[in-house]
Amino acid sequence: MAAISKTVLVTGASSGIGEATALRLVKAGWKVVATARRPETLAALAAAGCATARLDLADDASLTEAVSQIVAEHGPIGVLINNAGYSQSGVLETLPLDKVRAQFEANVFGLLRLTQLVLPAMRAQHWGKIVNVSSMGGKVQFPGGGAYHASKHALEALSDVLRFEVAGFGIDVVVIEPGLVRTRFAETALATMPPPSGPYGELEAVVARLTRDAAIKGGFARFAGSADDVARVIERAITIAHPKPRYRVTAAAHIFVLLRQLLGDRLWDTFLRTIYPQPRSS
Repeated sequence: MAAISKTVLVTGASSGIGEATALRLVKAGWKVVATARRPETLAALAAAGCATARLDLADDASLTEAVSQIVAEHGPIGVLINNAGYSQSGVLETLPLDKVRAQFEANVFGLLRLTQLVLPAMRAQHWGKIVNVSSMGGKVQFPGGGAYHASKHALEALSDVLRFEVAGFGIDVVVIEPGLVRTRFAETALATMPPPSGPYGELEAVVARLTRDAAIKGGFARFAGSADDVARVIERAITIAHPKPRYRVTAAAHIFVLLRQLLGDRLWDTFLRTIYPQPRSS
């Protein structure tokens, strides 16, 4: 059996959960390679002791090049933290399909391709940790977020299958399901939304307001956590011998996933109508 390498690759490390995770792990003594589409955004992590590399999940050549570079400079990747992703907001009828495809390219297809690239070395050393940062949105769906929820639901399914397929090689697959987290994630989601208009205009306006309030202020914000809350759970998942298949992080994740399970489909729709205006014919 090959010697075990514990080099950690973190995607989407320029801000938020990825940045917090890279900082926490490098301070704990892990050999961390922080990646982002724009490497210049990783200067603070480089100063903290992380190695850095360019990685674009929508570019297969970038993934192959990044993995080759990391292996050459730091040895095989023993821990992959699939954190990069974003939320494409918008009502499903009005979303251009190229934007939905881009959502899946970043949140699902690129993630899977990167995982494929690191698995052979993990199998060879009979040890590895793959952490997929999903969302409570993989289990709980809200209006205006259909494309994002679909991508995270797909990630949940991929993770369940992958966990079984690679367990016999000594590789753990862990899903992290954050709820509301105080990062720039909401700002990015808001930037993807068109101005409210047409038959869904009232709904779109409320989705935008709630997205903004959840991250900044308002009723939902009290259930939010910090990026480091998530990073702390990720550190535990890759450190212990037998991590759980799933970890929910922040009060929002626990509350809303449980509520969704208890209410069922009809009552969940009724609950949503207390928060969102339901589009209908005038």
